[in-house]
Amino acid sequence: MLRSAARILTVATAISLIAVSAAEAQRSRRSSQSEDTPAPAAAAPEKAAPAEQAAPAAPPAPAVTFVTLQPQDITLTTLLPGRVVASGVAEVRPQVDGIITERLFDEGADVKIGDPMYRIAPETYEARVAAARAAVAQAQATFNQAENDATRNDRLRQRGVISEQQLETAVATRETADAALQVAQAQLLQAEIDLDRTTITAQLSGVVGRSFATQGSLVTAGQATALAVIRTIDPVYVDVTQSAAELLEFRRGMLQERLKGADTSVALTLADGTVYEKRGELTAAEPYVNESTGVVTLRLTFENPNRLLLPGMYVQVQMPQGQVDNVVLAPQEGVTRNRRGQPIAYIVNGENVIEERELVTAGTRGNAWIITDGLSGGDRIVVAGLQRIRPGVTVRPEERPAAEAEPPVAGSAAPEAPIAPDSAPKGEDAASTDSTKVAPDAAAHDASATSVTAAAVPAEKPAAVSTAAN
Repeated sequence: MLRSAARILTVATAISLIAVSAAEAQRSRRSSQSEDTPAPAAAAPEKAAPAEQAAPAAPPAPAVTFVTLQPQDITLTTLLPGRVVASGVAEVRPQVDGIITERLFDEGADVKIGDPMYRIAPETYEARVAAARAAVAQAQATFNQAENDATRNDRLRQRGVISEQQLETAVATRETADAALQVAQAQLLQAEIDLDRTTITAQLSGVVGRSFATQGSLVTAGQATALAVIRTIDPVYVDVTQSAAELLEFRRGMLQERLKGADTSVALTLADGTVYEKRGELTAAEPYVNESTGVVTLRLTFENPNRLLLPGMYVQVQMPQGQVDNVVLAPQEGVTRNRRGQPIAYIVNGENVIEERELVTAGTRGNAWIITDGLSGGDRIVVAGLQRIRPGVTVRPEERPAAEAEPPVAGSAAPEAPIAPDSAPKGEDAASTDSTKVAPDAAAHDASATSVTAAAVPAEKPAAVSTAAN
């Protein structure tokens, strides 16, 4: 056992000595080779020089689409919500009691003043008329007798046959009979009116809605429920609300001065976003300010020959607020915002180089911004390809066809412009802030150039390392 352990220990020691000797021999051989051949290591940078001199090819100029702006005069408007109201409303109600025997109109049809609509059973009222006529005949006979007595007593008094008191009594009897006759005549007239009211007629020209009563229904005079409703819908009214401050400005004449020479008619936008073909006019303003909201109700009148506008319909009205001259309409897709929230636009100058402009807006018209400062007629605003450009970049411009460049119809509000990063700043701090102010498309372009250079540089490093290793 002891002999086997000693033999194993001897073998392990011999192996360790052999390994150490081999390692020292290899190190000696490497040291001698490095001292004998120093030139290849010095020449390694020269071999890497061509790789460093290789530069990426310049990217082509980005293509952009632009729209040429034209100056024009525009009426500024504000969008107000409103409701369509019928210009006339009449609720059909009975004025006498009875049973409806017939409906004399078609639901949804046009009616005129005086057209019969319902008929109530007239027998009871015909009997009242007959009784009233009999009462009138009786009162007439009584009056005739009193008249004769008064005339006879007057002649007798002149001859001194009767006293003055007897004459006065005869005259009073005649006057009482005359009053009774007038009462009977009035009752006859009332009975005839009630008989006429058994035929319910239209009191307004317009369109009648559905009937709320049918044949056989019992109706009463002055009942709360209407039998039908007649509405006049040509023309129609549109009631909108406006702030009291703007109304004061209008009454003082400030708004009229700003609207001098402008179109003061009012455009109407329907619930589906389309613009109504007819334009309206402001006809009335309610002399009352709502205490809780501080607004005033305005009434506008619109023609409605096709009956497209119906009472109760929600609409939006574009009220004129002022006139601006020599402004441009910039498509909303060409206007962005920088990090400070200011609206900006990219313009292609005469040398096809991108310029950045800060804008001053005066509202929207359709899907276009009304620009009062920053742009002028003839400027070429970029509307497509904004992701690939930044100020100072040369581009390949292409004009958008005129049919696509026209702004949409007025009435739809332009969406808020997206926020874009600031362009490279100008001044002494340009170097320190250049990396944070460059537009996203410029950063992407720089990143692509950096990746191309980085791909070329690593090719020289393995050569230097492998040389050093050798």
